[in-house]
Amino acid sequence: MPSGATPCGAPAGAPAQPTASATTAASPTRVLPVDRLAAQPATDAPLVVLALCAQWCGTCREFRPTLERLAEARRDVVFAWADVEDDAELVGDLDVENFPTLALFRAGVALHYGVSLPHESVVARLVETFAAAAPRAAPGLAAEIGALARRLSQPGGG
Repeated sequence: MPSGATPCGAPAGAPAQPTASATTAASPTRVLPVDRLAAQPATDAPLVVLALCAQWCGTCREFRPTLERLAEARRDVVFAWADVEDDAELVGDLDVENFPTLALFRAGVALHYGVSLPHESVVARLVETFAAAAPRAAPGLAAEIGALARRLSQPGGG
């Protein structure tokens, strides 16, 4: 990722760009699709890092391998990926304007929601901070973020 990387905005009617696969059959992904989040054991209450992205966003496609490396390094944290267009039914009414946007939650509590530059050290620090903290809802988050955290934290909620 170039050091000057910027988040992608959500242009109206953006043309689809070809996707570059971050994994191959020989290297399985540790980043779950959002629809598999509900399969996580409810008793563990792990920190969940959900990347909200768009298929057409080049920054998001470049961010995917970074997320895979973080997921490999932090097996105590659940990393997931949602395409805000393809996964619209699961993501709900979130208004994601820039990509990538990260939502962090634990046990149905929304801890963080915001655009993140795809710099591995920055995202790793964010994950480290919230992995060590008690689940306490972040003030000022939209109700839709809390609803998403609760929905995806319930067995069968995805």
